[in-house]
Amino acid sequence: MGHVKLQTQTGINAIEDGSEQFDAGYSNKTTVACMINAEIGAVLAVMRRNVRWGIQYMSDDNQLEHSLVQSLKALRRQIFSWQNQWHVISPALYLQPFLDVIQSDETGAPITGVALSSVYKILTLDVIDQNTVNVGDAMHLVVDAVTSCRFEVTDPGSEEVVLMKILQVLLACVKSKASVMLSNQHICTIVNTCFRIVHQAGTKSELLQRIARYTMHELVRCIFSHLQDINNTEVALVNGETAFKLETGGINNEHNSANRQLENGSLNSANDCQPLSTGIASSVVSGVAATIVDEDTTITSTGNGADPNELQLMNEPYGIPCMVEIFHFLCSLLNVVEHMGVSPRSNTIAYDEDVPLFALTLINSAIELGGTSFHRHPRLLSLIQDELFRNLMQFGLSMSPLVLSMVSSIVLNLYHHLRTELKLQIEAFFSCVILRLAQSKYGASYQQQEVAMEALVDFCRQKTFMVEMYANFDCDITCSNVFEDIANLLSKSAFPVNSPLSSMHILALDGLIAVMQGMAERIGNGSLNSEQYPVSLEEYTPFWLEKCENFSDPNSWVPFVCRRKFFKKRLMIGADHFNRDTKKGLEFLQGSHLLPDKLDPQSVACFFRYTAWLDKNLIGDFLGNHDEFCVEVLHEFARTFDFKDMMLDTALRLFLETFRLPGESQKIQRVLEAFSERYYEQSPHILANKDAALLLSYSIIMLNTDQHNSQVKKKMTEDDFIRNNRRINGGSDLPREFLIELYHSICKNEIRTTPEQGSGFPEMTPSRWIYLMHKSKKSAPFIVSDSKAYLDYDMFYILSGPTIAAISVVFDNAENAEIYQTCMDGFIAVAKIAAYYHLENILDDLVVSLCKFVTVFDPLSVEESILAFGDDMKARMATETVFTIANRYGDYIRTGWRNILDCIIKFQKLGLIPARMASDAAEDSELSTETEHEGGKRNTNSLSLSHLPSVSTPKKSSGLISRFSQLLYLGTEEPRSVPTEEQLAAQQSTLQTIQKCHIDSIFTESKFLQAESLLQLAKALTSAGVRSKKGSSSFEDEDTVVFCLELLVAITLNNRDRIELLWQGVYEHISNIVQSTVMPCALVEKAVFGLLRICHRLLPYKENITDELLRSLQLVLKLDARVADAYYEQITQEVSHLMKANASHIRSHLGWRTITSLLSITARHLEAAEAGFDALLFIMSDGTHLLPANYVLCVDAAKQFAESRVGQVERSIMALDLMARSVSCLEKWTNDAKQAAKEEEVAKMLLDIGDMWLRLIQGIKKLCLDQREEVRNHALLSLQNCLTGSVGVNLSYSLWLQCFDQVIFTVVDDLLEISQTHSQKDYRNIEGTLVLAVKLLCNIFLQLIQDLKQLTGFSELWLAVLSRLEIYMKVRVRGRRSEKLQELVPELLKNILLVMKATQVLVRSSSVDGNSLWELTWQHINNIAPSLQSEVFPEQDTEKVEGVRPDENNSVSSNETAGQDGPGIG
Repeated sequence: MGHVKLQTQTGINAIEDGSEQFDAGYSNKTTVACMINAEIGAVLAVMRRNVRWGIQYMSDDNQLEHSLVQSLKALRRQIFSWQNQWHVISPALYLQPFLDVIQSDETGAPITGVALSSVYKILTLDVIDQNTVNVGDAMHLVVDAVTSCRFEVTDPGSEEVVLMKILQVLLACVKSKASVMLSNQHICTIVNTCFRIVHQAGTKSELLQRIARYTMHELVRCIFSHLQDINNTEVALVNGETAFKLETGGINNEHNSANRQLENGSLNSANDCQPLSTGIASSVVSGVAATIVDEDTTITSTGNGADPNELQLMNEPYGIPCMVEIFHFLCSLLNVVEHMGVSPRSNTIAYDEDVPLFALTLINSAIELGGTSFHRHPRLLSLIQDELFRNLMQFGLSMSPLVLSMVSSIVLNLYHHLRTELKLQIEAFFSCVILRLAQSKYGASYQQQEVAMEALVDFCRQKTFMVEMYANFDCDITCSNVFEDIANLLSKSAFPVNSPLSSMHILALDGLIAVMQGMAERIGNGSLNSEQYPVSLEEYTPFWLEKCENFSDPNSWVPFVCRRKFFKKRLMIGADHFNRDTKKGLEFLQGSHLLPDKLDPQSVACFFRYTAWLDKNLIGDFLGNHDEFCVEVLHEFARTFDFKDMMLDTALRLFLETFRLPGESQKIQRVLEAFSERYYEQSPHILANKDAALLLSYSIIMLNTDQHNSQVKKKMTEDDFIRNNRRINGGSDLPREFLIELYHSICKNEIRTTPEQGSGFPEMTPSRWIYLMHKSKKSAPFIVSDSKAYLDYDMFYILSGPTIAAISVVFDNAENAEIYQTCMDGFIAVAKIAAYYHLENILDDLVVSLCKFVTVFDPLSVEESILAFGDDMKARMATETVFTIANRYGDYIRTGWRNILDCIIKFQKLGLIPARMASDAAEDSELSTETEHEGGKRNTNSLSLSHLPSVSTPKKSSGLISRFSQLLYLGTEEPRSVPTEEQLAAQQSTLQTIQKCHIDSIFTESKFLQAESLLQLAKALTSAGVRSKKGSSSFEDEDTVVFCLELLVAITLNNRDRIELLWQGVYEHISNIVQSTVMPCALVEKAVFGLLRICHRLLPYKENITDELLRSLQLVLKLDARVADAYYEQITQEVSHLMKANASHIRSHLGWRTITSLLSITARHLEAAEAGFDALLFIMSDGTHLLPANYVLCVDAAKQFAESRVGQVERSIMALDLMARSVSCLEKWTNDAKQAAKEEEVAKMLLDIGDMWLRLIQGIKKLCLDQREEVRNHALLSLQNCLTGSVGVNLSYSLWLQCFDQVIFTVVDDLLEISQTHSQKDYRNIEGTLVLAVKLLCNIFLQLIQDLKQLTGFSELWLAVLSRLEIYMKVRVRGRRSEKLQELVPELLKNILLVMKATQVLVRSSSVDGNSLWELTWQHINNIAPSLQSEVFPEQDTEKVEGVRPDENNSVSSNETAGQDGPGIG
């Protein structure tokens, strides 16, 4: 029934006064009786000290004691005779004598004080509880007696003691178990009495003041702690309509609350309506009562003419009614200063910050204990929504930092417990108080700004605060952008502009970082986010009609607020256009589908009504325009207002708050006509018609101007106003009380018809507050967010830029390690969020900002730079942070890689990067040849952290290690100073920082980077690795370029699965280096061997780009000659390793051409030839790696080695052997080809094999002419072996004929020419070579006679052979004929003839012209060896003699024939 349940316990400890409380239940009645008896004795003892109580009064000769003494003595006599238990004895029996003493005006302060102590002791004995007989009446008696306490003041000290005892007893009443029996009225009386003593204590000692305030505070806490246990208050109200006088005066008519004067009188008894203060001695009453009445701030619950229902409620056990009264009373305390104005200081408390601060403290306690229970009790909630918040808005602007701090604390509590009921109030508090005070431009003191900023940061630390600000206000078209305003304020406040860093800047930064960390903690907690709800407008949608089905379901409200935010952004743009040009603004809105293509009055009216940021002057001019469309818009605009049950001045305030009333009378009339029509339609009340509303509205506007225009000297009086409005209500007068209320409302609170200038934070005026309260009734529900990241993407996008800038500026100006850490935590949080939402640009900006702080002092020496870096905590923390971000969130870094790389290069120049970082990054377990080669040259440029020399062990070193260690050791013979402890600490700090950065992880883990990030990292390495275009680059620059190249190679090797992504850029970079380098240097060395290393590692895994990888090696062929000479041995070794490891993966002709080209070049290079030939030997030795794709290329390469005079002759001979033995591969391929399925393929493959064979013998042919005897002779033998071993190759006859023409005959002829034209010195033992050539010719011809005899060109071939044998027979070597040839040629010829005879190739025949084969053959043979015919054809000697004879003509003819048939010598 709206009151405290009987079993409820307060749980608040009683005031400790040294008295020991007894445990519940006294089994021995005598114990309690003795205690009460002792208290009686104490009171009587004090009374006897006074003469008045020590003598006996005479009356009618009878000696009588005073009634007070008699009652005490009577109680003493009876107390031990009671037989019942104490809980069945009415407490009034043993309390009444003490209460009589308290109430007597004849007792002095000491007696009253002892009596109060006795009552307090009895109350705390725990013999009185809710189950005691008549406990309710007894508690009422106690409260009535104590609050009506009367005593004579003898001295100030005793007076204060009594007042403290009163407080003690009253608090004990409320805290006792029987307190639930107290009525609402008695609770109000207790609070009122305590507050009076608080006021009176202002002139007393500080102890009394503190005790009084403490008691008041405890009372409020005790009372409101029961709120959670009370049912809904509506059932406690009769018919749901009964209200309290104070409440109805201040809450029901919420729109007049700003105008209401306090009407509370002094505290009255609920029973006799007599002032309770009259019981206090006149010396006390005069001051206190006067103060209370003057200030009009006491609780009034009933009075003359009170409603019987109200009296009934106030006499029920206490609950909501008294809480409403008390809370209202506490709120009314905040009105004291407002209503007292600037009158003389009659009470210091009223003017000091003390009263509002005290009231705010009590209110805060009530809210803390009541918590969310307030929203279950509409009357209490209504007080908070209107009166309390209005006063909080007022006192929030107080000059007192203490008051502002308490106001902020209250609002924070209200936010936690009741934010769903206080949406617009919270918006107003931030817009009109916090955001206003936190900026210096509004005139707030530094202390105010600091307190406001502290309050704001406290709110920001609430995990969901900023989310809810964004969802409820920034995404609401009718509200301001609170989130953006807070973000802008915090970011601007963090910037120390022309001033050192202050606590204000740190506070603002804390707020920003708190918001960011809240977002970071929510990452991954939500399945929904704003990214999933893209919004677009394809057609017109009335934005003011957008609805959300369920504000408690994120699946419903998240897309709703996203859509609403989209509308708001577009409307803001449209408003900006409208403010510059009305017509173009409306056209833009139509184009954006926010207004219909054909404008209608309702849509334009709603646009004006619900869009903030519009110029109110323009709206007023538009609405007041006489154009028909504008008039329609005006009436539609008026229809958007709800004026039901609203006072006329309140309605007019609401109406004129939305635009500026035009200055022209006609426009004013049109506007007021529309308003009056709407108002009369909804709230006719006492108005006869709409004309009455119009006339009265005009009158109100005139009164407003009269009262608040400084140029009007003679102000309109109340009577003037009433007189001006006679007979306007349909010919009759309006009620005088109605007009008086209007008059005072306008006089007190101006209706502002001119909008505030500027776009800053407005001041909360009474009219604006009324508008807010009206608006809150129809506002969308407050969206409560949980700990999931629903809107964080949009919020972060807005907040990230200012936050990064703010953190950077504070970090730059800070000089404190704690602030440094705060900034770094902020950077990490921002990076985490940016990475989660894939906001690469933001992460890049963050990296750029951080890298600016990684300072290495270039002008200093290496040692000095290292020491300076070690001493610079800011630089070290920034370094650790930037590399932490790079390692954790590198996937989403883009252009920021260049800045990170610049930092790495700085450390590399100082020798702080581990020596093997690039190689380790490449995960290369086997050191490459070039690394081994350069070990002594380049490794000195890095410092191994793990092997830093011990400080206590001086030793010599070189390179950058020596630079660093010179600070520690005697690096030279010159004496050096021992480093100080500070220097050692700085060095250690530097090394620890670099170790913590895990720089190598960026590259070793690059295989996990997203593609775009990896590409950007490679681009950064490429751009950083470009040499300076200027004349000469320093060693450091060259060193940097090499370092970047090594890292580029490392990430390339680490990303072999994504080589296609990187390859083009890497290749172009290496190509530029190779082609632009003309002298040997470390850079080109790294470029070439890096390229070889890439190919070596990737060929086994990337068959699809094998050719492209191998083609890249052609860059080696483009090396400048000087560069090539310097590195070709190592290059060849690498190529050899590459080829041996990957021979099975190289399949294409293009790939093999690159390999063989590289190997061929080595044939002319002394140092590289051995490795090159070794590689060729690997390919060709057993034929395993010879393929149709590389056969010709390998043969050509072998020919190059055979021709080369670099090295031993044996290599040339081995090369020839390789060529000769390769015929077996041709034979194998021929056999394989014959097994192919398709005949066409077989034919093509055989044709290709024939071409290969021809290239082979042509290659050997050239070697047959070599100057070196061993080579040419071996070449001839190899050629013969090839030709004789080609039987299984399945060569065509035409190819053999081609072989004779292009190879065999050419060799024979060219050797003959050499023998005739070159000296013996050039060609040693040429005779032996000619012998081999003749044997080759004859043997091959002899081998092929059987196959070639059927050919039509056989005769020409045979005659060509004969002609060359004839020439060789006659050749002269060193001026004389060769005996060897003289013997050899006839013998070879005889063998041929015998075979030809046996095979019937050469048979006797004749022709008319004498040109038969037989005849032509013997013509040549007779010139060579005439006896051969008889030896071969003995049976034909006779015919021969008679036939052909050798003569000159025939000889010439045969020579000519031979010259025509085959190639001649000359």
